[in-house]
Amino acid sequence: MNRFYEISPAQQCERLQQLAQKALCHWQLDARSIELIKYRENAVFEVVTTAGVRYALRMHRPGYHSDTALRSELQWMEALNNVGVLVPEVIPTAAGELLITEALDSIPEPRQIDLFAWIEGEQLGSVEHGLGDNAAQISALYFAIGETAGRLHNQSGDWQLPEGFERHAWDCDGLVGEQPFWGRFWELELLTVEQKALIIEVREKIRLRLQQLDKSSQNYSLIHADFVPENLMADGAGVRLLDFDDAGFGWHMFELATALYFIIEEECYDIAKQALFDGYRQQRNLSEADQGLLELFLTARGFTYLGWIRSRQETKTAQELAPELIRMACQQAKRFLSQS
Repeated sequence: MNRFYEISPAQQCERLQQLAQKALCHWQLDARSIELIKYRENAVFEVVTTAGVRYALRMHRPGYHSDTALRSELQWMEALNNVGVLVPEVIPTAAGELLITEALDSIPEPRQIDLFAWIEGEQLGSVEHGLGDNAAQISALYFAIGETAGRLHNQSGDWQLPEGFERHAWDCDGLVGEQPFWGRFWELELLTVEQKALIIEVREKIRLRLQQLDKSSQNYSLIHADFVPENLMADGAGVRLLDFDDAGFGWHMFELATALYFIIEEECYDIAKQALFDGYRQQRNLSEADQGLLELFLTARGFTYLGWIRSRQETKTAQELAPELIRMACQQAKRFLSQS
């Protein structure tokens, strides 16, 4: 019996590194080194070839996305790059494939794997360390996020989807339906009786509001769905957007709410919000009615994180983040209720 999930994360990474080495044959690459960058749900490795060329190899967690959905993600990234929205360059295999599946006896499931050109640069920020008190720096950061989001929505609103394109949806069903994309958040076992009652009440109000919202290309299309400072990299070409794992169809205001969610309680929140909207308006229209939906989508965003906890309760990350994510989601739900 394979005991992969009973061994330590470090031991798991050793096996995943061996799988990464095996996978590189699809790109006909010889690696001088393969170093782990991140191992949370996906595993990401820095690959340096014997010729000194660097790549980022991404190994997907099993069971989250289908092959079709992942190829669709990579197709969209290529299309974004083609119109000047800077994202990591996808590297096809020697056979021209964007995605491969590879297996190793010491790992229980085959893993989906893709490869990207390496990005030199620096992350624009980190939510974990807060915004600080440099108003000019905060304003510039969120202006850049807004501009990038606007360019992305311009592309996705006009883009003719390739045949067979498949991604999940952050729509009414995906956010607050009977089977939301990240799970039935109101059934999270860690919630108190009072918290659960609050969330059930607010969920119904959000559902009724979302059912009435238009889903035209002016306000709904493919979105990145994880616009946080950690996913923006400044390099010589400009600001490059990373990590499309959560990308799917959704309302544009849900995108902007995601960018703001984790800084709601920061002193410079209003500065960041204004800069985000100003940057976005450099690229496309953002009406007063759109902005009026922010609290709705902040609340829906908070609920998705409760679903994320519930579907990953066995992981150390979810266990550590659960108390704060629950507190924030309930606080935002109360704020939304008071304004409804």
